[in-house]
Amino acid sequence: MSLASPPVSSSALVPEEAPGSFVSRLRTLALEELKHQYQPDHGLFVFRLGRGPQGVVKQGISRRYTAITAIGLVGERSEDVRAVLAGRSLEVLGDRLHEDVGTLDNLGDVALTLWAGILARHPGRERALDRLLALRPLEGPRFTVELAWALAALSLEPAARTHDVREQLAARLRDAFNAETGVFPHVVGRAPGLRAHVACFADLVYPIQALSFHSRATGEKKSLSAAGRCAEQICRVQGAAGQWWWHYDVRTGRVIEPYPVYAVHQDGMAPMALFALREAGGRDFGDSVRRGLAWLEVSPELGGGSLVDPRAGIIWRKVARREPGKLSRSLQALASRLSPALRVPGLDAVLPPRVVDWESRPYHMGWLLYAFPHEAGNRW
Repeated sequence: MSLASPPVSSSALVPEEAPGSFVSRLRTLALEELKHQYQPDHGLFVFRLGRGPQGVVKQGISRRYTAITAIGLVGERSEDVRAVLAGRSLEVLGDRLHEDVGTLDNLGDVALTLWAGILARHPGRERALDRLLALRPLEGPRFTVELAWALAALSLEPAARTHDVREQLAARLRDAFNAETGVFPHVVGRAPGLRAHVACFADLVYPIQALSFHSRATGEKKSLSAAGRCAEQICRVQGAAGQWWWHYDVRTGRVIEPYPVYAVHQDGMAPMALFALREAGGRDFGDSVRRGLAWLEVSPELGGGSLVDPRAGIIWRKVARREPGKLSRSLQALASRLSPALRVPGLDAVLPPRVVDWESRPYHMGWLLYAFPHEAGNRW
């Protein structure tokens, strides 16, 4: 289904000057995008907006992205929430998320639903908590990201019946952390494999956030220490123009493959994780947040352009290499597996990072609003 939105320019993206801070402009774009991404017939948000021959089109439905968006909308004014949700309230969105939570088998989806329910004080959050516990997050291999979401949710509303699970989740994440290199693995509890040494940016920022939440709720210094050490590492290797890079080596902490660079990392995920660390009593990495935002505003890979496209009313997803499939990531993962110091040379020349991914996903808007809620937007 085509959106009634301005046509997308095929020329290079050029930043536009507009009143207000850069973050306040991002927030305005995010709220406008979400109006197009919400599907009233389903009561959920789309999987993505994508650019097609006839303009921008809606593609798919995502429960996970809806839960993240709900988390972001909690801090917004009720009139803005209703404008996004076609006149409905956040409580109605919560009803939709919680009505079938007991049937879900994905730990991440359940954890995010619980997180949203806790923030919104939704009565269905007890059902989400029951389902999370039934999925036994302490057992078997688990994606680091999903364990972090579960810990984040349980740390936001500490309760006697979740005490043991919460503490064991925090310990499981801390035990998986490589304190020498400052990096978490992609999967906790998985046997070594050819790509076991590769972690992505999400595997780092979500544990920073979750362990910071845990430390703030319980006073546990070990959690704050692990979160702080990981934050130091991602900020140490942050790109010269403020890029938050994509793949890291768990064994060394070095960047394996920098691209793609995602907009949501720059204005949502990195800020919210680093802010959580600061609020828990950890180090303030505000300068790194500012550098990340500066890259999103003016990106050298785009010749000074930006993924922020006011003409289309969209923040595009990422800047990637011009390559078939995920060739560069595969090559760098293989090379670094052979030797931690080995990298495939010359990729920036052969596979230049100049390609815009012409899509946008609602979780980006959710994390942006969560990182910079209404009252904080004009301070950045």
